[in-house]
Amino acid sequence: MPVDDSRLSGFYKLSVEDRRNKVAQLSGLSPEEIDALASHGELSEQAADRMIENVIGTMSLPVGVATNFVIDGKSYLIPFCVEESSVVAAASNMAKRCLSNGGFKTNNDDPVMIAQIQVLDLPNVEEAAEAVLTAKYELMAMCNSLPSTMIKLGGGCKDIVTRSIDSMSGRMLIIHLLVDTRDAMGANAVNTMAELVSGKIEEITGGRVHLRILSNLATHRLAKVEATFTPEELSEDGTRESGSKIISGILEAHHFAMADPYRAATHNKGIMNAISAIALACGQDWRAIEAGCHAWAAVEEGSYKSMTRWNRDDDGNLVGRIETPMAVGIVGGASKVHPAARANLSILGVESAQELAGIMAAAGIAQNLGAMRALATSGIQAGHMKLHAKNMAVSAGAIGDEVEQVANIVNAQSGPVTQQLVKDTLESIRNG
Repeated sequence: MPVDDSRLSGFYKLSVEDRRNKVAQLSGLSPEEIDALASHGELSEQAADRMIENVIGTMSLPVGVATNFVIDGKSYLIPFCVEESSVVAAASNMAKRCLSNGGFKTNNDDPVMIAQIQVLDLPNVEEAAEAVLTAKYELMAMCNSLPSTMIKLGGGCKDIVTRSIDSMSGRMLIIHLLVDTRDAMGANAVNTMAELVSGKIEEITGGRVHLRILSNLATHRLAKVEATFTPEELSEDGTRESGSKIISGILEAHHFAMADPYRAATHNKGIMNAISAIALACGQDWRAIEAGCHAWAAVEEGSYKSMTRWNRDDDGNLVGRIETPMAVGIVGGASKVHPAARANLSILGVESAQELAGIMAAAGIAQNLGAMRALATSGIQAGHMKLHAKNMAVSAGAIGDEVEQVANIVNAQSGPVTQQLVKDTLESIRNG
């Protein structure tokens, strides 16, 4: 596309269909590609056009349900929205192996978000910080003066703390408003409060307020989940001996992720396979959640490590824990606008944001264990490629019953499943 063709004057004023046709014309899309962008699913183009700018269509992803989860004594079916095969199966498998000791147990923080206010041009940062803390209750009262359902339900600004940092722009004062957002994710609420008190903070400190924005490193809003797996549950043959060997292999894999950031990045990606998939299914801001989780994994102990912690207890069981920021909501945002997100929240039956946070963290533990167990035993590819064979068959051009036929044939072979093998198998089927 020529550079000038990307400057589409008045593009936002067009209807969704007209925008799509305009892009199709410039990009040379086929009729099939144009139709693929048109909404055929649960999200209408009218609804999509209200959610973001310059909408030209919608894009669907599979929603699967992870089974076998018992969290705080309650059974859950957990919707995952994800394109990667083996994710839902692995989480369900590990949840099934976590029942002898009662499943997953949560102990989450209150839903407190941080609004940051940056104050510059201060002759004395320490004196400015002291002035802010002296006026803390006045500033909190200003924050909580807004008419808000959140405040009526017991939320609102609960504390104010200060930090001073050295930067390339010089020393600056950072003020944190700690806001209990109840069942909302809370971005709009905390940003509004930060803007509301900025003028008063300038008056108190004599400085210049610059940025006023929430932090996605929600360290006061941690999801904390623990689960215990017996050797018998983790074994293939039900014996304690084989299960203990698998636990040893899992711990060695975990220690690798604790010591090496290159491994930790992939290890943590596996955890987010579950957390992000549930976030997407339930209309959450999964980019904010991912940012918070990865940042916490880096700052909690001074270097980037595993988001989970694993150890063997005195009875020989494997114990997994996760403690990570989880800023989620069940009111407002896409969770109420997107019809599939509403349906998925109904499947979960959650009654609070904290409950949703615990479910997501529990699924993260299960997903992490599934990956480590596979790596420590048969290797990750065996199960993954078996489930991925259908996708490979479709990529090779298989249609209808051919997809299942090709997948069954290649999965029955002992060697690695490659795209070339899939193509050759399809050709063989078609040639009779």
